[in-house]
Amino acid sequence: MAGNRGKDYYATLGVSRDAKPDAIRKAYRHLARKLHPDVNPGDTSAEERFKDVQEAYAVLKDEKKRSIYDRYGFYSDQAFTGRGPKPGGGFDFEGFDFSDLGRQGASSFSDIFETLAGMRGRRRQRSQTTPGEDLEYTMEIAFEDAIHGTKERLRLNRQQTCSTCSGTGRARNAGPGTCGRCNGTGQLHQAAGNMRFSVPCSVCRGTGRVETPCQACHGEGRKPTFTSIEVRIPPGTADNSRLRIPRKGNVGVRGGKPGDLYIVASVGKHPFFEREGDNIRIQVPVTPAEAVLGAKIEVPTIDGTAWLRIPPGTSSGKTFRVRERGARNPRSGIRGDQFVRISIVVPAIPDESTKDLMRQYAERNPENPREAIVRGR
Repeated sequence: MAGNRGKDYYATLGVSRDAKPDAIRKAYRHLARKLHPDVNPGDTSAEERFKDVQEAYAVLKDEKKRSIYDRYGFYSDQAFTGRGPKPGGGFDFEGFDFSDLGRQGASSFSDIFETLAGMRGRRRQRSQTTPGEDLEYTMEIAFEDAIHGTKERLRLNRQQTCSTCSGTGRARNAGPGTCGRCNGTGQLHQAAGNMRFSVPCSVCRGTGRVETPCQACHGEGRKPTFTSIEVRIPPGTADNSRLRIPRKGNVGVRGGKPGDLYIVASVGKHPFFEREGDNIRIQVPVTPAEAVLGAKIEVPTIDGTAWLRIPPGTSSGKTFRVRERGARNPRSGIRGDQFVRISIVVPAIPDESTKDLMRQYAERNPENPREAIVRGR
């Protein structure tokens, strides 16, 4: 990720600086759906905002990157690489930009030295490659597709290997030139308050010479490109579950290891099925005669229909279990159950003869079902 001074990532996502990770994730999903190029075809302004939202989320969702951003006001993969002690003693300050410390004060200066002190004894091999960032994408999935599984094709804007330089970041047929950052000296003069430092140039690594960067990708070896990816949604996928697709995130800088792609399932509602874990619930209406006399009724399931026997004298609200007619657990493969809740529907009585029958029934069955409630007041 390139330097990003002056960018307010919190304002980009519309969250406060003390926002929790869930609030940041929720804001990102809302903006990503609103600004996605598929929703705004041909709108370059929306596309640029979409890229800014992705950049902001890539930093704020990562605890370490967010901590650095909050401390220094910017984040750069090239600036904060965690250099260790130099061979023979002393610290390697390469990659750390002290240029703002005079304005930030002594606390920022001491924070950097605390970071350096924490690296004592650890050595890391210098490398120009940087692993790619993970990506997260919210996918709308129909209820039936989540239950039975499906394949979806989505279009992503992600960092991919630059075709011009084949991911090297170097311009073809161009030799090394003088480093423009240090003017070929290999050293940078930086300040922290009244202190002055001469540190190795982070661009040329103290050599004074740099390779000509690829103009297409500005030396990163990658550039944002829209691509189509087929995603397999396993049977039993639940709402808000996360599906990991390895190595389908952003490719790394100059051939670095790709990140992963995470699909967050947003499962739609069903007109009468309700999912509860791996179980399915449904409310089924029956007539008074079926409830009183008992009946064998046909009920819908996620696999079609099933027969359910209602015993005589069934009250409204009674719940029956239909085993192994629920959703399949994506990990264990075990199916849940379906629970059928009975609801007695009283029909309209248009003729007097039927009303007479109901009056005779009331006379022969004078019990009051509300008696226990009245006595218990």
